[in-house]
Order: sequence, then C-alpha cells, then structure tokens
Amino acid sequence: MDQRIINLFDEYTHAPLSRKEFLERLTKLAGSAALAATALAALEPGYAQAATVATTADDLLTETVTWPGAAGVTMKGYLVQPKKKKKRGAVVVIHENRGLTPHIQDVTRRVAQAGYLALGVDALSEFGGTPANEDEGRTLIGKLDAEKTLQNYLAALTYLRQRPDCNGRTGCVGFCWGGAMANKLATHDPKLDVAVAYYGTQPKAEDVPNIKAHLLLHYAGLDERVNAGIPAYEAALKVANIPYQLYVYEGVNHAFNNDTSPARYNAEAAQLAWQRTLELFKKQLT
Repeated sequence: MDQRIINLFDEYTHAPLSRKEFLERLTKLAGSAALAATALAALEPGYAQAATVATTADDLLTETVTWPGAAGVTMKGYLVQPKKKKKRGAVVVIHENRGLTPHIQDVTRRVAQAGYLALGVDALSEFGGTPANEDEGRTLIGKLDAEKTLQNYLAALTYLRQRPDCNGRTGCVGFCWGGAMANKLATHDPKLDVAVAYYGTQPKAEDVPNIKAHLLLHYAGLDERVNAGIPAYEAALKVANIPYQLYVYEGVNHAFNNDTSPARYNAEAAQLAWQRTLELFKKQLT
C-alpha cells in the first residue's frame, strides 16, 4: 500500500481529522472511491478473523472486574488468568486510543495464556465503557482528564497487588496511546517491576529518574511522529542509569503489532517484539 495512505490513516487516528476529510483525502490518494474503499478495508480492524486466543479458551478464566478509581469513578476491566490456581505475576494491558477493543481483549488473553494474571483496563469506564464504534472511542479518549486517567491506572496496579492470586510482582504493556501510558506509569509507580511500551510517546525527561521498573521499548522504523522523541528519552535513561532495552523495527509502521489491520501489521516484527516481551516478563515477574 502507498505509504502516503498509511500516513494519512495515522493522522486520522491520532489527530483531530474528521472522517469526512479523511475519506476525501483518501479518495484523492487512491484515485477512486472504489480503490479508497479497498484501502480502508485493509486499514480498519477486522477483529473476528484476527483473534488468536478464543474467548472461550479452555485453559483460561475470564471475568469482568471493578475497582475504585479517581474522583469516585468505578473502573472496569477484563481479567484473564490460567485456570490452574497459583500466585502469579500480574500485567496491566493498556489499550490504544480507541478503548478496550476486541483486539486488546485478545492481547490480554495472550498475556494470560503465557502464565500471568492479565488485566485489560477500560480507560473509558467513566463514560460507560468502550463503545463499539471506533470513532466514538477516539472522541471519548480525547475527553479524558490526563491526571485522573493516570490515577485510574495506578489504582489498577494497586488492585492487582492486593489480589490473593498475585505474587506481588507487577508489570504493564501498552500500545500507542497505551504505550505512552506505560511510560507514564513507569515514572509514577515505584513498585512497578517492568513496563513495555509499543510505539508510545515518551515521558518528560525530568520524570525519568523516578523510574524503578525495567523498560522494554518497541518502536516502528517508519513512525517519524513517535520516534522524534527517542533520542531525548534514551539520553535521559542513560544519565539516570535506568535498565532498559530499546528496539527499532526497520521498515514497519506504527501499530505493527495490531494484527487486525492488515496494511500496518507486520508479522515478523510483531512476533519478535512479543517474544522479547514475554522473555522480560518471565525474568521480572516470576
């Protein structure tokens, strides 16, 4: 696919670009309405066909849980764990800027199937939860208060640590909007053991010395918008002597891990990044 089309879609999903304007520009780039429709089908998610762990997997227990969030908000999450009872390391799974979609629920099941207590947090709980329409989800994400949302995620980590099936070790993994939140949690939770950020924007350099977690940072080589912040972040990590691993996967796009979007998904990079993620979880959370 023409990289200009992928860049336009990235602008649409991360900037205040209306769907009407996006479709008009997409049609011009594609050359016709029919070709634009074909491109859009490859860009927008196809959740059912991309799910890798069934919602009814025999080896997993799933439930909806709640915990008190900031300013009286009741937070909701999708909790998944292996059926075999034991104390486990716990992982908060942080969604993209569309909410707790079926794809992120699938990622949560993947984490659980690897042997962890996995909690997919719905950041849109205060609005009644993630809507089915992704455009509505993006709009609601933009209405969240940043400080309150951070506190809601910190409360999720506290909730996990207090569960009897948690071994006391906690981590997080986030994607895009969630990658930025993973970085932010690392700077605000001294008890966090590991934070994995997929193509997430970086925290303030002055907050980096607060990090106690081991970091794993995955970036897409073609993601100029997010990658612009890498040099300053890495310099701050080195000065503060923070343990981290940073990988740039060349020739792939932002959201390369999202297998519901064929145009941006890159299986080789996604599999390698996931292998590295699970290796770090095993080292830090078990």
